Amino acid sequence: MAAEIVNPRSDSASTTDNPAGTESAPDEPFDPAFALHRGGKMAIVATVPVRDKDDLSLAYTPGVAKVCSAIAERPELVHDYTWKSQVVAVVTDGTAVLGLGDIGPEASLPVMEGKAILFKQFGGVDAVPLALATTDTDEIIDTVVRLAPSFGGVNLEDISAPRCFEIERRLQERLDIPVFHDDQHGTAVVTLAALRNAAKLTKRELGDLRAVISGAGAAGVAIAKFLLEAGIGDVAVADRKGVVSRDRDDLTDVKRELAEITNRAGLSGTLESALAGADVFIGVSGGTVPEPAVASMAPDAFVFAMANPNPEVHPDIAHQYASVVATGRSDYPNQINNVLAFPGIFAGALQVRASRITEGMKIAAANALADVVGEELAADYVIPSPFDERVAPAVTAAVAAAARSEGVARR
Repeated sequence: MAAEIVNPRSDSASTTDNPAGTESAPDEPFDPAFALHRGGKMAIVATVPVRDKDDLSLAYTPGVAKVCSAIAERPELVHDYTWKSQVVAVVTDGTAVLGLGDIGPEASLPVMEGKAILFKQFGGVDAVPLALATTDTDEIIDTVVRLAPSFGGVNLEDISAPRCFEIERRLQERLDIPVFHDDQHGTAVVTLAALRNAAKLTKRELGDLRAVISGAGAAGVAIAKFLLEAGIGDVAVADRKGVVSRDRDDLTDVKRELAEITNRAGLSGTLESALAGADVFIGVSGGTVPEPAVASMAPDAFVFAMANPNPEVHPDIAHQYASVVATGRSDYPNQINNVLAFPGIFAGALQVRASRITEGMKIAAANALADVVGEELAADYVIPSPFDERVAPAVTAAVAAAARSEGVARR
């Protein structure tokens, strides 16, 4: 039976159904966000009918026993006779949820449900939100490993740095299914796609560009590594204390590794000083970049200020100095939105039963995403809309093809 939906402004709405009872108070405005979330945003739906005893005997006992026995004898049949190859676990510990920070597993569930329905809406992939009541690295890893037989892939979500790096790496080592931290790699894929098109628009190659990234967390580290893999000329990353460089003695292991592979120009000091003459600014940190620093960038610069809801550089200011401006917001052109990447990446990986998601598969996804723009390329259109129906099929096909060429596909 479907859950009854109660208007939060009605007299029948209990204060226990609404945070602090505010949504049912007559002097409070109606909030559509609470109305939409009432009862959750997703449900399990059967794909086969259970109308009578014959259906029941096939869907459950005794018919199901034949299928179970077949899978016990030939474990690979689980992909054909269950939903395993079509479903992803969306796993979080609630420590880095959107811009809210460490709000815990229960409070993270609306976001994880949202992620799950985006998988389905944009990639045709089923997904199950799993909010874990632990922040211990070993416990998270062991829990996911034990749950893995039920899933075709694992999407790690909103787990704080630097633990997220170790959790992803160790899960990839222990599991033979794709493990993908979207906060890192989804952001990197969409960023690269937009950057490729911005470079094309200004008749440059990636190798001609020097980028500066504000933020050395999950997204910043992943973007830096991915841009280097894709062939960017140089990239420097700045954290709260300035440019991540070899001469600093306060770096974590992750940042020390980053210092070894980035910043070929040997920059040190502040983010603002690093921006002088830079071709690209990529913001994944929040805060505000002073206008003089933006003005000091090279001609035809690109500003990708992706913090939400407040970009590091306001678009009105960015447009005064940059030829291409992108944000993380949907109310400005060129939105860098992970939903352009993760549904198609997982759909392609699951389609060929890939054992993992490789760098080549991610680059293929970025190239396919950039190619969707095609001849429509313009300063205010270097990345397609999430609602462009060409996106998911293009990314899915490119990822599946790359998985086959790299030898990680199993069908």
